[in-house]
Amino acid sequence: MTSAIKTDLLVLGAGPGGYTAAFRAADLGLSVVLVDKRATLGGVCLNVGCIPSKALLHCTGIMSSASALSAMGIDYPAPGVDLSRLRDWKQTLVANLCAGLSGLARKRDIRVLQGKGEFSGTHQLLLEDGTMVNFSQAIIAAGSSPVTLPVFPDDPRIMDSSGALALEDIPGHMLVVGGGVIGLELATVYAALGARVSIVEMADHLLPGCDDDLVKPLESRLRRHCEAIWTGTRVVSATATSAGIRVIFEGPERPESQVFDKVLVAAGRQPNGARIGTEKAGVHTDEHGFIPVDRWQRTNQAHIFAIGDIVGQPMLAHKASYEGKIAAEVVAGLNVRSDMKVVPAVAYTDPEVAWVGLTETEAKSKSIAYEKAAFPWSASGRALSMGQGHGVTKILVDPQTRAILGAGMVGPHAGDLVSEAALAIEMGAEPGDVALTVHPHPTLSETLALACEAYEGTLTELYTPGNRRRTVQPV
Repeated sequence: MTSAIKTDLLVLGAGPGGYTAAFRAADLGLSVVLVDKRATLGGVCLNVGCIPSKALLHCTGIMSSASALSAMGIDYPAPGVDLSRLRDWKQTLVANLCAGLSGLARKRDIRVLQGKGEFSGTHQLLLEDGTMVNFSQAIIAAGSSPVTLPVFPDDPRIMDSSGALALEDIPGHMLVVGGGVIGLELATVYAALGARVSIVEMADHLLPGCDDDLVKPLESRLRRHCEAIWTGTRVVSATATSAGIRVIFEGPERPESQVFDKVLVAAGRQPNGARIGTEKAGVHTDEHGFIPVDRWQRTNQAHIFAIGDIVGQPMLAHKASYEGKIAAEVVAGLNVRSDMKVVPAVAYTDPEVAWVGLTETEAKSKSIAYEKAAFPWSASGRALSMGQGHGVTKILVDPQTRAILGAGMVGPHAGDLVSEAALAIEMGAEPGDVALTVHPHPTLSETLALACEAYEGTLTELYTPGNRRRTVQPV
């Protein structure tokens, strides 16, 4: 028996973008129905993505740090890993956060419906249990799904990121297909937990799109801790055998075929635009399944909005949350629009890699003029005291306006440090603005100021011939 619900706003998808949009719209006085196929809020990010992966990376990072203390004269016995307790801790963390979101939804009188939903008209969404939601306006936050590769058989030993985060066991030999953020984060976890990890990436270096000088320290460490890393290489076939998954590779430096106990396919994600009945709502999707939107997050249907992974790159939770607030406020009648200049990206590997704004890779491919300055962490007392002198912080600057265009860093806590650079770019700051802002010493955060001093020619922590003295007007 079908039932019907009427609401001001339907939000399809309860990930970071969806629940943010629902909460903001409810705060602005709208009645809201929030629909998600999962029994818990939070989407992929909270349930089987960002949060559980960072929890595991935190644990393995501490293991790595403890091991590194040996060089400083402090030795610990090899850690014992109880997978069952580690899984339970991870799931407890996720459950508590999910429960918190459910509580916030209840306090806002948001009606949460579980089930797969598809549009059945321009103002209707039909759930698989027969429930019909009639809405005045809608925000699509249906996210994305892992890319599957046809060369791999249907076999439980072939995992996507969600399967890898379930942490059922630690395979003896594991292949990670894809050297992007997701693949490298999970490779870091499994290698630290004792698996022999091999990584294969089609591009000529890891973290495609990220600058080589930021990737190099990470790749150097991964090569020390992984069984093998093959770049410029792809998988051409995979066969399930009793001994494992036999994989054949192709590329200039391809290895011989090998058998792996498990394979993680982390070859990217694809939008869910073709899976929610958008055609029945009259919403346009492109050939890849993305939904085009304007700066108000509107689709081609003025009363239907879209946010997050489903509207295009970068597929990041913090971008979705930003867009969710914009869409909710436009729905509520506020005079706002999307005006973000940059979206930071972070690989929570060991070491972390973070970048924001223009990269050198992009600048060179688009013939964009830029100037560059960098500060090596080998000259940072704080980094050296942590045994992390391999890091670097760099900035890219517009040679005409002197505005900071981009920044990148590699080293511990890079993901936390990159926010200051993002703010500088949003505010149109010049290197001098950052350099003249007093930073605490000794910290990793001061490396951004020191990179800016390097650009200004006022850096004293390194000797650079040609440092120029800032012009000072007489009083």
